[in-house]
Amino acid sequence: MLFRLWKRKDDGLEPEQPVDRQEPKAAGPRIGLALGGGAARGWAHIGVIRTLLKNNIVPDVIAGTSIGALVGGAWAAGRLDVLDAWCRSVTKRRVLGLMDFRIGQSGLINGGRLSRLMTQNFGDVDIETLDARFAAIATEVGSGHEIWITQGKLIDAIRASYALPGIFSPVKLSGRWLMDGALVNPIPVSAARALGARVVIAVNLNVDVFGRGTVIQALDNNEIPESVREPRRIMNPLHLFRRDLLADESGPRGITSVMIDAFNITQDRIARSRLAGDPPDLMISPKLGRIGLFEFHRAEEAIRLGEEATEKMLDEISETVAALR
Repeated sequence: MLFRLWKRKDDGLEPEQPVDRQEPKAAGPRIGLALGGGAARGWAHIGVIRTLLKNNIVPDVIAGTSIGALVGGAWAAGRLDVLDAWCRSVTKRRVLGLMDFRIGQSGLINGGRLSRLMTQNFGDVDIETLDARFAAIATEVGSGHEIWITQGKLIDAIRASYALPGIFSPVKLSGRWLMDGALVNPIPVSAARALGARVVIAVNLNVDVFGRGTVIQALDNNEIPESVREPRRIMNPLHLFRRDLLADESGPRGITSVMIDAFNITQDRIARSRLAGDPPDLMISPKLGRIGLFEFHRAEEAIRLGEEATEKMLDEISETVAALR
């Protein structure tokens, strides 16, 4: 079995139970990390994990969505140092060089170059061989089923989890086409618990981006900033993506920026709903609002903010873990 498929209870089907191939590392409660999506802001996950490890808080379970699956998978495979060094070296031009653009397919970016880069740096690793339990969250195209990828090739699982609709092409695994898991479970607390975590630490990358989702009852058209007004002319979508990637975040909004902003607003609302019904035991919320979704070159800042947010939570994390021993 490559993944777990969850459906509504009224369809008469029960979820298949995964085989737990790893034993708990210690006598204490199993610690799980639920790493949320957030594009370039996801480099903060590196700072979160490093700070936890530095303070002898070692995860037994990793559940990641999108960029969370990438960083969590890198740590589980013992390649976090490699990812850390690479992301700190990233420039805008280098990111653009990894984008194998194409028109007329299911996504603007095929993703082959990124896949080859990950294979080169992570190796050909199977999820079953990882020391920690790992799940990458994806969404099935068409049905909308939430897919937990807990077996098979780690690189394939990560690619499926970050396949942002319209940008990256969906990934086919076991006969199913999969795309970004943030569409159904942006911060996968439920997956971390189901995989055996007794204490779940969630990382929300968007907590200070969208605020409380305020309702504005009236808006003066004269106050609408130029950056969000409708573009005056249609451009080639590949040119728009390149412009959005290289432009300053305060500049005019292109179609890809607007599309991804819409995706992230939807992700934020879904995350609020999911967390309200199944809250984590602890939440780490780095202040990443000033880092744009495409600003992958700001890795050092994002990592530092992840470290700072985790340091503030260390006492509470230690108390929670100690209380459950």
